[in-house]
Amino acid sequence: MILVVNAGSSSVKVALFTPTLREVLRGSVTEIGATGELTLGPARQPVRATDHGAALAYLLAMLAASGHPAQNLTAAAHRVVHGGATLTAPRFLDDATLAEIEACVPLAPLHNPANLQGIRALQRLAPDLPQVASFDTAFHSTVPPVESTYALPAPLRDGGLRRYGFHGLSYAALASHLRDRNELPRRLLAFHLGNGASACALLDGASVATTMGYSPLDGLVMGTRTGSIDGMAVLAIARTQGIEATETLLNRASGLKALAGTSDMRTLLARDDAEARFAIDHFCHWAIRQGAGLAAALGGLDALAFTGGIGENATPIRTRIAQGLAFLNPQAPTHVVPAQEERQIAADASALLPLPS
Repeated sequence: MILVVNAGSSSVKVALFTPTLREVLRGSVTEIGATGELTLGPARQPVRATDHGAALAYLLAMLAASGHPAQNLTAAAHRVVHGGATLTAPRFLDDATLAEIEACVPLAPLHNPANLQGIRALQRLAPDLPQVASFDTAFHSTVPPVESTYALPAPLRDGGLRRYGFHGLSYAALASHLRDRNELPRRLLAFHLGNGASACALLDGASVATTMGYSPLDGLVMGTRTGSIDGMAVLAIARTQGIEATETLLNRASGLKALAGTSDMRTLLARDDAEARFAIDHFCHWAIRQGAGLAAALGGLDALAFTGGIGENATPIRTRIAQGLAFLNPQAPTHVVPAQEERQIAADASALLPLPS
């Protein structure tokens, strides 16, 4: 069994997979540092986890009670948001790899520290369990330099300022799903639409361009993020509100929430007021506008694909985006692919592990 771990700033999510990548159980601990909820399958109970180690200890105990003790696990596979320019494939988590992940903390200060806390906590709780990491940025390592490079002075570029792209595990899973069904076209425009939203141009299953950049803030309008915004506008906000408040505003108080008071697309679709209609129009307009630019990077378009909570479940949003891009190829099919990031992480780990004797 492979245990997939996704450690966030205030939660830990886990999923258990068989060697054939069948999901067996899924669980989580929420509100780390306060009173949250412990779930595993249908079981749920209130719990107070003081830190990531306590959260994982609760989850391991529940897994053991369900017949899956830690000593029966083959590996733990972690989601790490940022792998920088060097961590471009799944890795075993030795001291050198952990140091590389630590070096990427300045690139993802909202994500990598929590990922590292989950890794180190599980190392303490199950020291003999092999641990592997998959990186959300790795899928976009195939993007050409003309796409990933900012037109900045060389010292800044050398210091790591470039477009990295995110949602890579989701796009890798999407491409694998379509490939397994013999439905992967040569030129695919894929959308991962959820509270975080992005689009990616895939050529023969490899990323050649994507909307997210140095951080997950760039690109499409999202639930609470602005998407693309002029750097001078950011500086204008920072001059009046300060750096930290501006960072919070751009990441957590903008996007659909700023336009219509909520980041939940289901709620917006159920409303019939001017603000909700404008927020939906805005979301779809920028998905179409930026999606068309990605199609230019492909030299055309053979198919569309949607994944993520909105991409899978909000049919009116998919329809509007597909109709807006129909001028590129009126015959292009549209695929709806379930989000399978955890399964992709388990598959990455399985590929690194030795074959059973």
